[in-house]
Amino acid sequence: MTTPAFDSSDTVLHHIGGRAVQGTGGRLQAVFNPATGAQARQVALASADEVAAAVAAARAAFPAWADTPPIRRARVLNQFLQLMNRHRDTLAAIITAEHGKVFSDAQGEVARGIDIIEFACGIPQLLKGDFTDQVSTGIDNWTLRQPLGVVAGITPFNFPCMVPCWMFPVALATGNTFVLKPSERDPSAAVFMAQLLEEAGLPAGVFNVVHGDRVAVDALLEHPDVKAVSFVGSTPVAHHIHSQAARFGKRVQALGGAKNHLVVMPDADLEQAVDALIGAAYGSAGERCMAISVAVLVGDVGDRLMPRLAERVRALKVGNGMQPEVEMGPIVTREALERIEGYVALGVEEGASLVVDGRGLTVPGHEAGFFTGGSLFDHVTPDMRIYREEIFGPVLSCVRVPDFAEAVRLVNAHEFGNGVACYTRDGHVAREFARRIEVGMVGINVPIPVPMAWHGFGGWKRSLFGDMHAYGEEGVRFYTRQKSVMQRWPEATDRGAEFAMPTAR
Repeated sequence: MTTPAFDSSDTVLHHIGGRAVQGTGGRLQAVFNPATGAQARQVALASADEVAAAVAAARAAFPAWADTPPIRRARVLNQFLQLMNRHRDTLAAIITAEHGKVFSDAQGEVARGIDIIEFACGIPQLLKGDFTDQVSTGIDNWTLRQPLGVVAGITPFNFPCMVPCWMFPVALATGNTFVLKPSERDPSAAVFMAQLLEEAGLPAGVFNVVHGDRVAVDALLEHPDVKAVSFVGSTPVAHHIHSQAARFGKRVQALGGAKNHLVVMPDADLEQAVDALIGAAYGSAGERCMAISVAVLVGDVGDRLMPRLAERVRALKVGNGMQPEVEMGPIVTREALERIEGYVALGVEEGASLVVDGRGLTVPGHEAGFFTGGSLFDHVTPDMRIYREEIFGPVLSCVRVPDFAEAVRLVNAHEFGNGVACYTRDGHVAREFARRIEVGMVGINVPIPVPMAWHGFGGWKRSLFGDMHAYGEEGVRFYTRQKSVMQRWPEATDRGAEFAMPTAR
């Protein structure tokens, strides 16, 4: 399979009110194919005016969409689900062409996005409220959940399909209208999904896409008609999004950075542990918020595991993600590549042992591509920046600790708490690890414990700003607000003012 050819004169436009919109700002940014290093197309960057137009379209579409019965909203999403399944390989190819991840990984991303759409199709059941008959004499009480209005999603480059799907299917199913601001580095997947939603019968204006940089983000945060903002990205930006959204009175969930650890106990199956580390640390070139970036080697397991791990890292097949034999594709941009290789140099300066150096890799036939190989450090210590900071690339740091208690202490002391894993054959160790670890998503012999669609995604500590996780029932709660209704039908003879606080009687 070959990468689809994109005319470099093509411009990815905004999708506002059911139409492709160039915008009046005139700002454009190049979109590259990371495997070749060549410009594939360009994307229009929104001004505050384009953001305002998208919000206005969503606001105009909201009353009718909110009044649409949930079962009918679910039917539109079910049509969208069918179209996503039909075009999943086309969407995966778009992702690989602009992000660089291998095609099979892009297919997996689309599949996980589809899971959320399937969940959202069950919205009639999920929106059922509570009812109490005769809560007091002659009075009934019930609760219902109603949509917020216009809501926005700001999503990262590393999952241009899956992360938006964490947001908009549940938001639309619950009756909201949506403005998506995807990453300007790989914007085409968002527009493709907007077109599929339109084909599925979604009314114009219910789902809008605006591309852009901080100008567009700040415009969404400041706009008074945007009632809630969902974000996934780095911790500094997540903190900014959370602070600004709260300042302007919006509901907000902002998922930030990660430094995910995988603890290998002395009794672990070493082949399974090595397989887990290779896939979780170097899959998608480490550009995952759930990637394993630290291996915590307990007791003597480090001496037994490191030779096998180093051999596998050196053997990684790096190249164009559309070639089926490739295991790791390029980095998304040249700037990101330089930053990642800069961290490798920093690790050497800090005194870590560089077991495998992936810097300076050239892929034949793709000499201008944004490639680096897998890098592997041993004897990393917690005071090093390569341990503390999120590298977001194919760099694995190995830390050695004497026992289980120190492994737990090490993980819990880190500022991030997104994901973590433990490899062991001991059920007691596994139970204690799951109970005592201060991390939002935990895997026991599972390296990347991303919850399924009906459970919800989110970390702890500085990996999540806000009170609710993404998707699942948490997502339904985030995109709705509860209303309690108390009702009485008094008889005509029932008269008189009541001055006391109502009580059950």
